[in-house]
Amino acid sequence: LGNSLNIPAVKMLSLNTVETFVASASAMGISTFKNASDYGLSLTLGGGEVYMTDMVTAFGALANMGIKQDLVSILKVNDKKGQTLEEYNYIPGERVISADTAYIIANILSDDGARSMVFGSGSMLKIKKHPEVAVKTGTTNDMRDNWTIGFTPENVVAVWVGNNDNTRMGGLVSGTTGAAPIWNRIMTKILENKAVKEFPKPEGVITMKICNLTGLLPPEGGCESHNELFKKEFAPT
Repeated sequence: LGNSLNIPAVKMLSLNTVETFVASASAMGISTFKNASDYGLSLTLGGGEVYMTDMVTAFGALANMGIKQDLVSILKVNDKKGQTLEEYNYIPGERVISADTAYIIANILSDDGARSMVFGSGSMLKIKKHPEVAVKTGTTNDMRDNWTIGFTPENVVAVWVGNNDNTRMGGLVSGTTGAAPIWNRIMTKILENKAVKEFPKPEGVITMKICNLTGLLPPEGGCESHNELFKKEFAPT
């Protein structure tokens, strides 16, 4: 996930089915996926069109630890005398994924080491002095679109680059050379002089040491291992 590798994403969609994917995406705020029968396994790689605002809503659900919150453009309208004509009333959103799942995804996407195989260490996806920032990129094969979307517990920033007439972009545009530099500057500015605010770890998530080779518990003879996060019910035994 951190490295944006296509084959694991397609395999995961095949296991979970396109129908489940469309249902989950719709629950998280994607309004353009109507009938699962219209799509194939390429849907997980961008095979369906989406609105930028829908993507922000969906990533916002991850930032909110699984709670989807509709976007609001206008908070208050005052007249020239300062009288409030209209004001937004906050309505709590609905839970669309578990806090455990949202936390693990945020942890993966904020791990600079987890994406270093493809993007390298310290790329435009890393915000200096803010290791809590989670971020994901997306690029179409023919370089018509390039996305970078990242979030903290309090902010979501989405950047799209491309041509208005849907023609291919010139030059070498990748996940770290297209939208990412713009995203980096915006997120850096937002977090300027702000303290690091980590995502709250839910009680249902545990840390366990697992074998690098098998992904299971280290055997009695030992093996090279690392710490990994699990939802309690899926922890290896």
